[in-house]
Amino acid sequence: MTSKKSRTSVSRIKTGSFERRLSLTRAGLFAGTRMATHMATNLFSSREKREERHRKMLSSQARYLVDELGKLKGSVVKIGQVMALYGEHFLPEEVTEALHTLEDQTTSLAWPSIEKVLAKELGSDRLAQLDVDPEPIGSASLGQVHRAVRRSDGLEIVLKVQYPGVDTAVDSDLNAVAQILKVGRFVSMGPEFNEWLEEVRTMMHREVDYALEARTTEHFRKMLEGDDRFVVPRILPEYSTRHVMASTYESGWPVSSEKVASLSLERRSALGRAALELFFRELFEWGEIQTDPNFGNYRIRIAEEAGTDNDQIVLLDFGAVQQYPESFLEPVQEMIRASYEQDLEQVIEGGTKLHFMNETWPEDVLRRFGEVCMSVLEPLAPANSDWPDYAVNEQGQYRWKQSDLPSRVARQAARSAISRYFRIPPKEFVFLNRKLIGVYTFIAVLRAEFNGEDLLRGYLYKNDGTAGTATGD
Repeated sequence: MTSKKSRTSVSRIKTGSFERRLSLTRAGLFAGTRMATHMATNLFSSREKREERHRKMLSSQARYLVDELGKLKGSVVKIGQVMALYGEHFLPEEVTEALHTLEDQTTSLAWPSIEKVLAKELGSDRLAQLDVDPEPIGSASLGQVHRAVRRSDGLEIVLKVQYPGVDTAVDSDLNAVAQILKVGRFVSMGPEFNEWLEEVRTMMHREVDYALEARTTEHFRKMLEGDDRFVVPRILPEYSTRHVMASTYESGWPVSSEKVASLSLERRSALGRAALELFFRELFEWGEIQTDPNFGNYRIRIAEEAGTDNDQIVLLDFGAVQQYPESFLEPVQEMIRASYEQDLEQVIEGGTKLHFMNETWPEDVLRRFGEVCMSVLEPLAPANSDWPDYAVNEQGQYRWKQSDLPSRVARQAARSAISRYFRIPPKEFVFLNRKLIGVYTFIAVLRAEFNGEDLLRGYLYKNDGTAGTATGD
């Protein structure tokens, strides 16, 4: 959710299926008509002009679509945000860029409407036990967060309140958005897109299931109990329902704040290592991964302010946790191990098992793709002379921010023939890849400097007694 700042509010959200469907249908028909007219008038232009005009039309269409989605709020905006994050394999770049602007919307629902939801969900007696701040500290597409104080003991809590009607609008909203993309000719509908769309549907239903999120939050809190590097809010079931989730208020600074940036390199690096190790625990031990990389889901608690021995990462949102089966996790772990050991053949074999490489591809394309996959593990590999000078400090530690790794990997992929053969990866890999990028970015924003090899090696060889004998150790 967005942090508290100046924002506008609305008195209601269009949640009636008819009015939402009517708005979306109008948007789709208008977009389709504009695209058809554009294609007809562009038919006799030169190839260069056709491509240039087509890109401009896509950008124009995408901005129009985003404007219409933004007016509706609710699940339709969340769907657009999810598509912006995970749709790069299906949607034109112009469309994903426009959809990313939905993340900047901070319109909240006016307090009288939220108060009605709280009164309905909690009942007058329980609501009377709380002093609720009418001004939200965060708002998003599906709901908003209000601070409150329990009158009996002064306990500070937060109430995550779902906008009325968004949970019942998920299916119709997703179907309508998919139809707009089809009518507006933004995407070619096919089995891979349909499968991915169903995964988005499943994700959306999880996002609006506050009871599930409450259970998942408690589950992660218990798994991280005793690890003083992390703080997970405690759920208060007496104030939680299907549409309201109550938890303890946990203070902290935004990851990108000046307060966090002013911490010493040693402290920022310790936070980065903690974030990386949490990801490894999710991947190698739990098989449950928080796949939403939004920085609003994290806060940094400064040791001096909290009276703790070390700085802590506050984990705030567990609505996008995904469980992965062993049939997917094992090939992923094998591929990571092969990348670490610089075993290109095994990397290619792992990519083939995961169905985003194909053994029928030319040998040089397979090898290039395998090399790109291996390069992603650069900060987790044994330190070597192949690292760019600017990616290493005087102590031989990896500089996550200065390394510019994502851009270098992207350029490496673009220079090869991969794009002509690359197929849409399995949906699980799309979400896992986004998580990995999120972790890398989190560490880069902290401007941490450390080598991740020892952490990765500890998980790769945890059960085979070879943690200290890996290739390159």
